[in-house]
Amino acid sequence: MEEQLPFLLLIAIVTLAAVLAGLFMAWLKQPPMVGYILAGLALGPAGIGFMPSVDAVPLIAEFGVLFLLFVIGMEISLKAFIADLRPAVLTVIGQLAIALSLMMVFGVVLNWRPEQIVLLAFVVTMSSTAVALKILDDIGELRGELGRLVVAIMIAQDIAIVPMLIIANAFDNGGTFEISTLVTVALAIAFLAAFIAYVGPKGKLHFPWQEKILGRVEMVTLVALLVCCTSAVLTGVAGMSPAYGAFIAGLIIGKTTLRGEAIHAMEPIQGVLMVCFFVAIGLLLDVGFIMANFALVAVFVLGALLLKSAANILILRLVGMDWPTAYQAGLIMGQIGEFSFVLAAVGLANGVLDPVGYKLAISVVVLSLLFSPIWTQAVKHAHDAADQRLGGLRMAFFPGAVESSSEPQRAEGGSKRRRGAKLKEPGET
Repeated sequence: MEEQLPFLLLIAIVTLAAVLAGLFMAWLKQPPMVGYILAGLALGPAGIGFMPSVDAVPLIAEFGVLFLLFVIGMEISLKAFIADLRPAVLTVIGQLAIALSLMMVFGVVLNWRPEQIVLLAFVVTMSSTAVALKILDDIGELRGELGRLVVAIMIAQDIAIVPMLIIANAFDNGGTFEISTLVTVALAIAFLAAFIAYVGPKGKLHFPWQEKILGRVEMVTLVALLVCCTSAVLTGVAGMSPAYGAFIAGLIIGKTTLRGEAIHAMEPIQGVLMVCFFVAIGLLLDVGFIMANFALVAVFVLGALLLKSAANILILRLVGMDWPTAYQAGLIMGQIGEFSFVLAAVGLANGVLDPVGYKLAISVVVLSLLFSPIWTQAVKHAHDAADQRLGGLRMAFFPGAVESSSEPQRAEGGSKRRRGAKLKEPGET
């Protein structure tokens, strides 16, 4: 016990710091994950040096992503996603194409290998679901048309992470990318598409022996873990990513009567893993590297926030969205997301990213998320300005119709929210 005490005390102190920082960020109405990162940054080598090093981040990433994708799969409303399938899929394809183009430019200048270019394009393509949902909630659009579109795109990105991880894992030992990987990715995408097309429109499916499972938290947890791990093992043995199997398992559970209780049972496990993961990311953030390469890091951070937002707006306009919707949705998705950490960790483990490239990727992602509160305020102002501009135009051209139309507009807004809610299946969030 004497030998274990320092380690246990260390874990307790780090956990306490992360919880307090997360609660503080939640009190400020910001994503708690920003607090977790800041706690790790304060305790790590860049701060007081309480924890000089962390070696288990890749393991935490690999372990945590299984359950994160499993929970995401359960939470996805396939009916709502299918309703906005076309703009969501086209937007993600456009985001990836622009990211690949930009990374190719940087790759030529900085002499990156092709696999580095592809992996970093994946990293900058992903947006933060937590930040996006927080912004939508703050501006009152989570259940509106804008919220439906952004959520659909976030779901498409979450689905896209599966083939991204398969490709990232295929870059083993920093090298080759074989044709068999393309076949694996094609099969994975084809199966996902067929599954969504077949199961999506259906109602809830009866889970076997549900009468012996429902209402018993321990049984629900064990059955959910059984389905998740079994599917992960099967896809792993088949040559695909275990994360792909976990995601499929989540989609299956999400279409059954077990869904509601399974989400509540798995959320604590997922929450603990995410706290550990983001604290470890904060511990790994190298402030010295940022200061030594300030210009390069600043270019990538500004590119992530500004160029990515501009690209999102352009893509959304091209897929048929009106200007106010495209403008606001583009800003909301301007930051880099949580899954980018996982992709960067996989790249480091496989030798695709060297330590310098990994530090650059982590620095850009962390700073993008740390600036998310400022970005949230910018989106709020943009949202308010858009509303005022539209109201001013209506007053200028139709002064008599503005007051009389206010009630129907509010009624229409309510019907839109109700239509958005109807797209979700019973018990879904």
